[in-house]
Amino acid sequence: MIGLLQRVTQANVVVNGDVVGEIGHGLLVLLGIERGDDEAKADRLLQRLLGYRVFEDHVGKMNLSLQQIEGELLIVPQFTLPADTRKGTRPSFTPAAAPDEGERLYNYFIQQAQHHHSGVATGQFGANMQVSLTNSGPVTFWLQT
Repeated sequence: MIGLLQRVTQANVVVNGDVVGEIGHGLLVLLGIERGDDEAKADRLLQRLLGYRVFEDHVGKMNLSLQQIEGELLIVPQFTLPADTRKGTRPSFTPAAAPDEGERLYNYFIQQAQHHHSGVATGQFGANMQVSLTNSGPVTFWLQT
């Protein structure tokens, strides 16, 4: 399971002209689900991203987590993250989970995030989404379980 974390001052997801998810200060997480991923990997990734220290403390060092700053979280499904790009000029998506399994684990991840953190917004699985963000820093990290 892959989480591409971006520290943002704001972010939103639009589907068919409607905003389906929106946050202020916090993390935008593009979530890639791979074949073989399970609930244990989802739980581990969630634990890591909620506690990952990417926000500045009073002296400007990245010492604070999303939970510590009480920031918001926007989780967007991104099936292209697990793509195999090692050869050729067209990515292979065979490493990605099958759509049914990907959606099941995405929904599980959201449910767990909402249970452990307030201020959780989401994208829409399987939709053509337009994602807008203001990356603060920029600060972007790749987490993989």
